[in-house]
Amino acid sequence: HRSEEGESVLEQPLPERISFVRGFLQKHCKHKSAAENLVPAQKLLEGEELALAKVAVLLLYHTSMSCKSPGDWNEFDYKTQVELASILKFVLDNEESLNENLETFLQRKAPLPSSSASSSSSEEHSPLLSLPQKREVRFLELQKIASSSSSSANNMLPGPLSSPMGDIMQTPQFQLRRLKKQLAVERENRDELEVELAENRKLITEKEAQITMMQQRIDRLALLNEKQAADQLEPKEMEELREKNESLMVRLHEAFKQCQDLKTEKGQMDRKISQLSEENGDLSFKLREIASHLVQLQEALNELSEEHNAALAQSQEKQGQLESELRAALQEKKCSEEKIEILQGKISLLEDQLAKLGDCSAQEKGEVMGDILKLEELKQEVSSLTAKGAELQAAVLQLEEEKQLREAALQSERGRFEEEKQQLGSLVASLQSSLSESHRAREKLEQDLQAQEAEAEG
Repeated sequence: HRSEEGESVLEQPLPERISFVRGFLQKHCKHKSAAENLVPAQKLLEGEELALAKVAVLLLYHTSMSCKSPGDWNEFDYKTQVELASILKFVLDNEESLNENLETFLQRKAPLPSSSASSSSSEEHSPLLSLPQKREVRFLELQKIASSSSSSANNMLPGPLSSPMGDIMQTPQFQLRRLKKQLAVERENRDELEVELAENRKLITEKEAQITMMQQRIDRLALLNEKQAADQLEPKEMEELREKNESLMVRLHEAFKQCQDLKTEKGQMDRKISQLSEENGDLSFKLREIASHLVQLQEALNELSEEHNAALAQSQEKQGQLESELRAALQEKKCSEEKIEILQGKISLLEDQLAKLGDCSAQEKGEVMGDILKLEELKQEVSSLTAKGAELQAAVLQLEEEKQLREAALQSERGRFEEEKQQLGSLVASLQSSLSESHRAREKLEQDLQAQEAEAEG
């Protein structure tokens, strides 16, 4: 992060840089045992690739927990975010067994890509660990890190690529881990404040003891003054004694005033510590409630996702069936219309022939009676085909209406799913706001303690 401390370390030799990184991990990471056992200094000095990879994993975990804006990860390309999110997901799932599983995870080979989509991976090392690269460490491809709705979105119209790191940082698992870490930091800061308060109380006790001793000395001097006055001491000795007495009185008043100020500040600090303890207690209770609620919401979200996916598959299957039936009905309708046109042509031809034979003899009319019956049959067939075409038209309209209803139901289901996700995000944002308020209160209390300490030293 380009801090002054980090920049100054870059100018030191390699052993000092490695010592700085290991100390940083042991101080700031939750996995302190992992930082001590998994990244031995000797292997880092030798440039072992696996040890460097372990350092990278722990630093990635710390950075993601400290990140305030998930959008900062968008400076990486999509494939790099997929690999980073895969590593972060592994650490979250294996927090209690990181020592046993991290090395196996890093040494595991990723599936070989096809020749048409082959790609090579490269790693960019930090200047703190700029050592020769011995061998390539491949990370597992992330199979599923976005919200459960992303699987259904792949079947719809294509849209912009999502942010894998942003998606995993919005999951309840990651948010709960971050909240627990922030609460632990708050507790550590409170413990440090209590230690400083105890030191201030000790300083007040020492000041009160000094005041008591000075008061005793003044009392003794006062008695001596009275005795010397009674013995009619020389004026010069009396003047010296009076000056000493006045000097001691001034110092006594100053010490007494300082003690009173310290007591006042001590009372204020006690009240602030109590207030902070109450806030931390409320925050802990709220965190437990939110954690329980997050688990319930995650379960509900998973069930909703399963129902959504099942409904989507069923709807797609039904839609395919409807489209197939619609195509068949349209084809049959087209065939019927062609037959009607052919039959109507025949009917027109026969009607023209019958009109020409209207003036013929009865014998000739008898001969064409068969054509007339044939004509009647054609008219009946046309009527039948016309009725069948009307039925097919009604079936086509029904199929179209059913298709539109299913599409509307799917859209409603997607809206409900997105609303559930937004509610979960709002809940997490609310808890983060509460933590920020507690953090600001703790910083103000720290500043007050520092000011008090500076005055005490002065």
